[in-house]
Amino acid sequence: MAGKFRAVFSTARLSKYAAMLTAGLALAALSACNTGSVLSLQPAVDVGAQTAAVPQYAGMQKLVPSNPYMTQAAYPRMDEPMSPVEQMPASETDCRQQLKRLGVAYTDLAPIHEGQCGIDYPVKVSAIGNIQMKPAATLTCDMAATFAGWTKNELVPSARWRYFSGVKTIHQGSSYSCRRIAGEGVLSEHGKGNALDVMSIELNNGDDIDVRKPGLFAFRTRGFLNNVRADGCQYFTTVLGPGYNYDHRNHFHFDIKNRKNGYRACR
Repeated sequence: MAGKFRAVFSTARLSKYAAMLTAGLALAALSACNTGSVLSLQPAVDVGAQTAAVPQYAGMQKLVPSNPYMTQAAYPRMDEPMSPVEQMPASETDCRQQLKRLGVAYTDLAPIHEGQCGIDYPVKVSAIGNIQMKPAATLTCDMAATFAGWTKNELVPSARWRYFSGVKTIHQGSSYSCRRIAGEGVLSEHGKGNALDVMSIELNNGDDIDVRKPGLFAFRTRGFLNNVRADGCQYFTTVLGPGYNYDHRNHFHFDIKNRKNGYRACR
């Protein structure tokens, strides 16, 4: 009788141990499964190697490991503003609508501040309709809109009238640049993004019209450049070109400097 009792007790104890072992194995398997699932949700992104492949949207900070607004996976925080466009004054927003109506291809840039120089809401203009700007020009939106209006309404018709050709490319030598007016110590309009220097105008027919003072018998070129200067004075407050002084011997300087009593300097 005692032997039978011991056999039953041993069998019960073994069954208990087997049940505990089975439960332990099931728990371990469940834990392993859950851990693998969580890890699989983490983006497989190497911050140092992959950031260059992430698109750079307007106003987004560069995706680098040191950026405090990035998660460990190098993605932008969705609660941070993606673009400064929504915070622009109404005048800047309206100006950009004008650029679109004029067919200007542009990119909004981050604010520029360099001592006394800078642009609060700069744009980088790469084309005006089918006309390329080389290199792309960094300007205030007002200057970009003024230049685009002059290009479409005056420059293009003048080229068609004089050369029977459209304009292909405007080659510019300086847009935004932090500097002072030579010999005066006054901040140049280039330092405010309100100025653009045009070096040459390339036409669709292959002609590349150098802005420098033409030769004595270059009647068509002289007439075209005279139109550029005269028509520009209807749009810009300053037009300076070859013949004004040595510094402007090889380009036309256009700007929209704000002067008292509406004075314009066209020379």
